[in-house]
Amino acid sequence: MKIQRVSKLAPPVNRRLEIVPAADGLCVTVGGVWLIADGLANHGAVELQLNSDKPPKVTVITEGLERADSSLAVWLAGLYDLCAAREVPLDLSRIDAGLAHLLALARSVPERTGTDRGNDKLPKLDTVGHHVLGRLRRADDQVQFMGEFALSVARLLGGRARMRWRDVWEAMADGGPNSLMIVTVISALIGMILAFIGAMELRKFGAEIYVANLVGLAVVREMAAVMTGIVIAGKTGAAFAARIGTMQAQEEIDALTTLGVSCFDFLVLPRVIALTLMVPLLYLYSCAVGLAGGMLIATATLGIPVEQYWAWMVWTLPLYQFAIGLAKSAVFGALVAGVGCLRGLQCGRSAAAVGKATTSAVVTGILYIIIADAVFAILLEVYHI
Repeated sequence: MKIQRVSKLAPPVNRRLEIVPAADGLCVTVGGVWLIADGLANHGAVELQLNSDKPPKVTVITEGLERADSSLAVWLAGLYDLCAAREVPLDLSRIDAGLAHLLALARSVPERTGTDRGNDKLPKLDTVGHHVLGRLRRADDQVQFMGEFALSVARLLGGRARMRWRDVWEAMADGGPNSLMIVTVISALIGMILAFIGAMELRKFGAEIYVANLVGLAVVREMAAVMTGIVIAGKTGAAFAARIGTMQAQEEIDALTTLGVSCFDFLVLPRVIALTLMVPLLYLYSCAVGLAGGMLIATATLGIPVEQYWAWMVWTLPLYQFAIGLAKSAVFGALVAGVGCLRGLQCGRSAAAVGKATTSAVVTGILYIIIADAVFAILLEVYHI
């Protein structure tokens, strides 16, 4: 069999398919030119014979086959499934050797589950039901994840966790120094924007000096922690989900479990510890950059001396506001790391599933940051802090 690539100026279709009933079953002879550019052949004639009179077996013969590409292999694979569904033996011993080898390779590896997109044409009520059940399964996975992580922390405190501190330092490097550039840009711009908007409004009342209060309180208490958490969710949380998701797709997680190594001790715990420690440090850096950006705009647009601006901000900004920001940033870091690892462990067995897990980690991480910030705001208001 000669396999060639054909251009668009190929000759007309010269595909030959003969179906002849025989004493020992059904004889299917294929020949001529089988090219995917000419379209895929269907199994209608063979299926009609199988439905009308079930033969003892189906024999396929390649005779006078001039050229063929993967379209013939696809057709034969479909014929194999058609005969298997009707419990009719299929004899492929008389086909071309190269084609037989190609079919053997195609049938040697079973299709992986979880790689298809599913049936998108379900009735609306069924779609709602599948969506609700999926959400419930995800909620159950999250509760189970929290329980497993709590047990892992208990093993760590008891000195029995199989965790490498080298992984903690590597995760801290990914979430810390490698994120300084984007944190610097975003924090400086946030500080400048707050100062510029505050200067525009406070100038109307002759209270320009209070822009130091506005920038200081907004950056230290809210914006630095929230924006740092969002940056880490988009950068490091996504990287955690992609790395663990790839390990899941390549069955490395199964290998760890087979060896008796807890994936929570080995993969999840180091990353959560790393971001819980690193995000507060990034928060302090973000505060410094944001306050400097606000001071730059305030001095440039309002003419406030740097010494006066800085002295007023230090006098009106209590230190416990930094403690609030540090607590928020530590919680945000733990949430981002936990969500990234959870989505990675929930990943399917395909490359498309890794992409979905990464996207879900970013979206869920940002959502949890906003929810946690709202909870902090309510608690601080209740306790008048």
